[in-house]
Amino acid sequence: MRRFPNLLFRLLSLAVVSAVFGFFQVAVAQNSSPSQDLGHQQYPAQQQDTSKEPLAPPVQPPAAAGKASRIETNSSALVLGPGDELEITVYGATDLSGHTRVSADGNISMPLIGYVRVAGLSSSEAEAAIEAQLRQNNIVNDPHVSVYAKEYTSSGISVAGEVAKPGFYSALGPHRLFDVLQGAGGTTDKAANKVMISHRDQKDATTLSISKDPAEMANSNVELQPGDTVVVPKAGIVYVLGEVTRPGGYVLNSTGGITVLQVVAVAGGPTHVASAGKTRLLHRTEDGFQEQQIDLKKLLRGKGQDVSLRNDDILFIPSSVIKEALNAGALLGVAASAAIYRIP
Repeated sequence: MRRFPNLLFRLLSLAVVSAVFGFFQVAVAQNSSPSQDLGHQQYPAQQQDTSKEPLAPPVQPPAAAGKASRIETNSSALVLGPGDELEITVYGATDLSGHTRVSADGNISMPLIGYVRVAGLSSSEAEAAIEAQLRQNNIVNDPHVSVYAKEYTSSGISVAGEVAKPGFYSALGPHRLFDVLQGAGGTTDKAANKVMISHRDQKDATTLSISKDPAEMANSNVELQPGDTVVVPKAGIVYVLGEVTRPGGYVLNSTGGITVLQVVAVAGGPTHVASAGKTRLLHRTEDGFQEQQIDLKKLLRGKGQDVSLRNDDILFIPSSVIKEALNAGALLGVAASAAIYRIP
């Protein structure tokens, strides 16, 4: 009978220990479960407020972006025109590549696609036009075309007026005003200190003054575009002939105004054999020359009113030794071969 209570006591003790151990496991599970959920909790992604942010531009595929950049119009780019010599390369299709010229109507002829109009287009725009035709006719799926202008005969710069070599000059590469004038041999002795520039798409010409001041020269050295026309006008010139220290033609400055005493002073004054009292002034008119007698001797002494000169006037101071008088025709011949000087 004593063994039964002991056995019962052991069973009860085992049941209590089991109950305590089970309770402890449940407690541990309840305490650890929230921590695990926190560790693995999936927070919703934080939504960014984009209402105040600028919208990003749509991303273009590389090929589309390349095409878009190629067909942008550049006002300073050389454009193709009739007579221009082109080398066209279609990559991967040598039978479509070759050498051609732009026809008089502004087109080029290519195998399988026929005529493509390129007049008025830059090289990159012509490439895009040819590629579009190749795709449209299902000749090449993804065409890549290169257009190289070997010679521009339609896009250039015309230089006229008082330059050594007037003509038509190629506009390949950037060109500034002084570069073009230098290519035309520079200005002549009779050139005015200004130029007139006419742009291809504008009716009115732009007039620029050419100064010897470095800062003003830099401002006048503008960039020229294909199709521009540069005209160097003739300067106003008055001629002082006969008995002066330095006879010749004198280019008027930018003011354009000069008097008899001023031009005689620039010419070095009368010589010792000059008959200053019998000076003759010839004005050019529509009906020929009009002659005026001037007493230069009185003007030099301050006893007369100075006389204004105009463009192409001829002031002739005769010699007191040579009594032969020169007529207007003879004076014109002398003036035509006279040296040209610029008035400071």
